[in-house]
Amino acid sequence: MHVSSVTRTVSDCKELHEECGVVGFYGVEGAATHAFLALQSIQHRGQQGCGISVVRPDGTLALHKGASLVKEVFHKEDIEGLPGSSCIGHVRYPTTDVGGRENLQPFLFARQNNPYALAHNGNIVNAAQVKAFLEKQGHLFSSTSDSELFGYLVGSSLHGNDWENAIVNTARLLDGAYATVILTKDKLFACRDKYGLRPLSLAKMGSGYVVASETCAFESVGAQFIRDIEPGELLTIDAEGLHSSHIARAVNHFMCAMEYIYFARPDSVIEGCSVHAFRRRSGALLHAEHPADADLVTCVPESSMSAAIGFAEASGLPLEMGLIKNMYVARTFIQPTQSMRDAGVKMKLSAVRSIVRGKRVAVIDDSIVRGTTSRTIVRMLRDAGATEVHMRIASPPYAWPCFYGIDTGSKEQLLAVGRSVEDIRDFIEADTLGYLSVEALFQASGRSGLCTACFDGNYPTDLYEENDNKQ
Repeated sequence: MHVSSVTRTVSDCKELHEECGVVGFYGVEGAATHAFLALQSIQHRGQQGCGISVVRPDGTLALHKGASLVKEVFHKEDIEGLPGSSCIGHVRYPTTDVGGRENLQPFLFARQNNPYALAHNGNIVNAAQVKAFLEKQGHLFSSTSDSELFGYLVGSSLHGNDWENAIVNTARLLDGAYATVILTKDKLFACRDKYGLRPLSLAKMGSGYVVASETCAFESVGAQFIRDIEPGELLTIDAEGLHSSHIARAVNHFMCAMEYIYFARPDSVIEGCSVHAFRRRSGALLHAEHPADADLVTCVPESSMSAAIGFAEASGLPLEMGLIKNMYVARTFIQPTQSMRDAGVKMKLSAVRSIVRGKRVAVIDDSIVRGTTSRTIVRMLRDAGATEVHMRIASPPYAWPCFYGIDTGSKEQLLAVGRSVEDIRDFIEADTLGYLSVEALFQASGRSGLCTACFDGNYPTDLYEENDNKQ
């Protein structure tokens, strides 16, 4: 949610969407070219805008960004116009339709003749309160993004060249989820919130360094993973190497469970846990909790594939390609009418009649938000000749809105709110429906800390008045 607090309509909220992803390079020749490749590898985290800011050889900062996919925003001449060995990059998916280019990141600032750029993944839950206070003092903002607020406060806290203290002071003022990269003329900073809600990792590339929201970005540029940046850590990268400090004494490891379930690429590793392995184990546990009397297993492509593999292995049922995704159809979630959204789902997904005809089909999906897509899929499989459709969801019922950077709309827009599993089954028209338990999520991850607020309402941070209204 951005600080504008604009309410999304039901027609806008069909799927889950991550707000964004970040990358940063220090001491890597042709940094912008590598950032271009790294941003493409995390394009799944945001498809509506992207940008790269680089330190030129003369010490000035340059920026190029646009409202489209990475490959469409950056052409050869754009990359050539961004020379330098240090840069940051960003891909964006907004939680509201408010704002255009002014909300694209990175943001470029100038303070006391010290230019700097900032890019941020997550959501500041007290941004509205802090921004309202500053506006009453006469301060002006050019966007509706809380990322601009973050950058503005860093500049306001800067004394001389003491960037670390300015960032620490800002981080302690703001509450919520953030994985942030900040670029100055001679340093790259990377920090995570004290709850550890959003991922951020560090890698070595030649004599330089790379940070990114997901480790799959390192593979795309040939960088070698070093470690995760810790919750509450501020990592400084400069000519002297790496320096670690902390923005908070009390920290937690509340990584967003949906990073593992849905958002991250399966080839990424988050805090020591392989995303693919997590999903595969989740599928096996889903079968243990809710076996299906079926002839075959299929998945809703593509984030559910790993869970479907685990479910099929545990059940002994064949895993078949019962649903096909058309990769060349534009996103359909913003279609204004339900009939248009249903038609869009049918354009994106097709049932393979020769596989599902006359079969009892167990369909594995990662989550159900509003339920309209699930219902369309069930009808699609029946139309293709499936005799029974058993939906199995590799996460618990999604019944609470997220305030930490995931686009879910208000509580009233979530199908699981106030409905039993049987009510949901009836709505999506499946023969049976089973959800993975919260306990199984922890078992699959092998860790004791996760943010499961969207499933159980246990939010790791304080919630502020504007966020309470979202419930």
